[in-house]
Amino acid sequence: MKPLIIGTPLTPSAIRVMLLGSGELGKEVIIALQRLGVETIAVDRYADSPGQQVAHHAHVINMMDGAQLRALIEREKPHLVVPEIEAIATDMLVQIEQEGLARVIPTARAARLTMNREGIRRLVAETLRLPVSPYKFANSLEELRAAIAEIGFPCFVKPLMSSSGKGQSKVDSAADVEAAWDYAASGSRVTQGRVIVEGMIDFDYEITQLTVRAMGADGNIGTHFCEPIGHVQVQGDYVESWQPQAMSPLALQRARDIAKKVTDDLGGLGIFGVELFIKGDEVWFSEVSPRPHDTGMVTICSQVQNEFELHARAILGLPVDVSLRAPGASAVIYGQLKEKGIAFAGVDEAL
Repeated sequence: MKPLIIGTPLTPSAIRVMLLGSGELGKEVIIALQRLGVETIAVDRYADSPGQQVAHHAHVINMMDGAQLRALIEREKPHLVVPEIEAIATDMLVQIEQEGLARVIPTARAARLTMNREGIRRLVAETLRLPVSPYKFANSLEELRAAIAEIGFPCFVKPLMSSSGKGQSKVDSAADVEAAWDYAASGSRVTQGRVIVEGMIDFDYEITQLTVRAMGADGNIGTHFCEPIGHVQVQGDYVESWQPQAMSPLALQRARDIAKKVTDDLGGLGIFGVELFIKGDEVWFSEVSPRPHDTGMVTICSQVQNEFELHARAILGLPVDVSLRAPGASAVIYGQLKEKGIAFAGVDEAL
């Protein structure tokens, strides 16, 4: 890839980047891109999303509608299209990439594979043959019961496509199965009637291995690893993260070997959040997101270049620095209410 020539936003010379999904993480990516002189286009399924509040341009569409997505890309003519969520018409992204309308980050194939748990699980476990938890897929309540009978209790039932823990549940006994099926259907980004059952792994802790694919001075793509991030999740949402996570040299090497094999196969440029389970020196792959990861918010205070800056620089073909500035930790304050215009008092005391 030739390095992009960065022009001036809102002029014909501008490099234009469109984000599909413009939540809190997307907002930080937009800010990082703007600091590099990029013209930004924030797209989401609702108005006034966090990223739309800071972007040069904002649009509201149904991103699962391929025709709407294509029409917007043809109208805005972005150089790069950056998926920030899973719920996108990825088949249309494949067409757009093949026709040369825009470059999809990291690749349209990566976006399609990671948009649902079946695609990425089959790639990692069956093609790359990397260690994962036991798993089965089910299309009905009856198939789910049969899958769980084979996997055993406890286990986890998840929709094929969801985020932030939506639709996921732990199943401890046969009495929980029907409720888990119903909850998975309610939490899916797309009504599919298909779920994955994952066996429970006895692990000590889980990490996010932020992995950056970026252009080197020699013109070749290199892989860079941030220090491992430990985290705690509650109901699928991250509540605390810290960097670095203490782990054995062997476990760290195995985690990075897995992360490199997965990201090499997905290809392209940018940052990947690779989640892994660790027990002693043993490592299992969990999930991967081809974009900045919520647990990586800690990098804002801990790294020389945070995960959003790394993503922005990598996709533009610029050099990256994954150095740790100092150990750091982050904690999330959730609004708790499904309301607009939430306000927080006592910020001065908290800080």
